Amino acid sequence: MTTVIIDYGAGNIQSIKFAFERLGITPKLTKDWEEISSSDRVIFPGVGEASSAMRKLKASKLDTLVPTLKQPVLGICLGMQLMCNSSEEGSTKGLGIFDTEVVRFTNKVKVPQIGWNQITDLKSGLFHNINELDYIYLVHSYYAPISDYTIATSSYELPYSSALRKNNFFGVQFHPEKSSTTGEQILKNFIEMNPYDAYSN
Repeated sequence: MTTVIIDYGAGNIQSIKFAFERLGITPKLTKDWEEISSSDRVIFPGVGEASSAMRKLKASKLDTLVPTLKQPVLGICLGMQLMCNSSEEGSTKGLGIFDTEVVRFTNKVKVPQIGWNQITDLKSGLFHNINELDYIYLVHSYYAPISDYTIATSSYELPYSSALRKNNFFGVQFHPEKSSTTGEQILKNFIEMNPYDAYSN
């Protein structure tokens, strides 16, 4: 089985790579269309500011490739947000995989949210052997509201989507590579997922 991490210059690449290596998996870092398209699993990372990340994605023309992928794809943090229709951050147009908009927390709370939070309402095999109220690690000022695509929820000022799913596309707002044994289990679940099961909860 081949796993690739899309290397478009806007990702926390090394920490994700190390997390997979701890599972005995050596992912390939690439922005090559053929390698991404032919892989069994795709990781779409992202850190930083949404509009600059999208510019980097477009520079490699990967913005047209990612939405067409048929294998299981996991967007992480900003990667998940770029898979939505748009983000208020930099008035960024996203990939439109998840039909929802990314918005900013208000000034009533400290932003960014940094640190550990809990996940609830788990609705996918991505969370096999994960318990309600397990802790995950987040760093973000923007969030995807609760929608039909929500498969896990966290709360900070209000409940929001901690994870999204549409067919073979998954997204997590948190950093599984920094979320201890819970994050490790989620990455393991993603790798071991039957690709046909990716099209159902």
